[in-house]
Amino acid sequence: MSAAAFTITHIELCPLDLPLTDPFVVATGQLQVAQNAFVRLTLHDGTIGYGEIAPFPAMTGEDRESSLKKARILGKHLLGQSTLHYQRLSHELSERAPDAPSARCGLETALLDALTRAIHVPLWALWGGADVRARETDVTIPIASLERTRELARQWYERGFRLFKIKVGHDVDDDIRRLEALHRHCAGVAFVIDSNQGYTREEAATLLQGVKRSGGTIILLEQPLAKDDLEGHAKLRRDFHVPVAVDESAQSLRDLQAVIQHRAADYVNIKITKSGVLDGLIMATVAKAAGLRVMLGGMVETRVAMGCSYSLAMGLGGCPVLDLDMPLLLETDPIDGGYTYEGPLLQPWYGPGLDFDIPSFQASTSDRL
Repeated sequence: MSAAAFTITHIELCPLDLPLTDPFVVATGQLQVAQNAFVRLTLHDGTIGYGEIAPFPAMTGEDRESSLKKARILGKHLLGQSTLHYQRLSHELSERAPDAPSARCGLETALLDALTRAIHVPLWALWGGADVRARETDVTIPIASLERTRELARQWYERGFRLFKIKVGHDVDDDIRRLEALHRHCAGVAFVIDSNQGYTREEAATLLQGVKRSGGTIILLEQPLAKDDLEGHAKLRRDFHVPVAVDESAQSLRDLQAVIQHRAADYVNIKITKSGVLDGLIMATVAKAAGLRVMLGGMVETRVAMGCSYSLAMGLGGCPVLDLDMPLLLETDPIDGGYTYEGPLLQPWYGPGLDFDIPSFQASTSDRL
């Protein structure tokens, strides 16, 4: 194959509305319909790669309109470039649009998918293939009434899920009641408790004391405090000996370095849609070198972006907690092929790239670069 075969010739963008089965309510906002967009990138030899732009305004301040605007600008920079230079291109995208990680993620994913399809290897092989196997994910239960929380937990429990990611942060007393109820009614479950910055230090302490009284098992306390309160996170670790994960506090490498300096966390939640793909890879490498553990998560995404994250888990290894459940919370799945779910288990794929197709992909004329 000639070097010219890897040249990017076309990029198309396809906006897509994705209704959720339940309102996705967190402490900082809510979604009923995710406004995402797919990316289709074509190489000189006709190879196609796909990516996904999945902005979540409460996290990065991006929305679909601003993300698509950035993607059109960045995509024009990629035209005529070779996917063989993916590391340099990723760095250039990051320099040109540091405030648009969702747009960069969609373009990077499509570029990497096309590259690995062209060389006939799965995307996870690009990262090394250190841990290629079925992996368990948690499942997210959004902030809801006690009755709805019980009903959602029952449904997921019957499907085999035993690790519940419980969204909290609106009312600490209600949160404790919800957690106590699930601990009583779902034998053998454990919790990732995620407040999305919703608590004060005092409220976080109250929650931990309440869960301790009920006997619930906390695997992780994720982003309990405001993202800038790194000392508060460090204090919770010291006072309660509970594993703390940061998410909003670690949106960039610079953020992560501050987390490490303050000893504010045990885990860092790497999300390619909040950092970009290769920047997320760098963050994971730095976190592990500093003694932090890595969990891989995502925004409200389909199996396109989530498949790229799963490829990192299988390729890098050493990612003990996966929070890759969001496609299960969508009303429809527009993807054919790729990784699959069997209950809480993500099943790997072995075809080239991300190994899927999007039959419904339709780009308007204005979104063809």
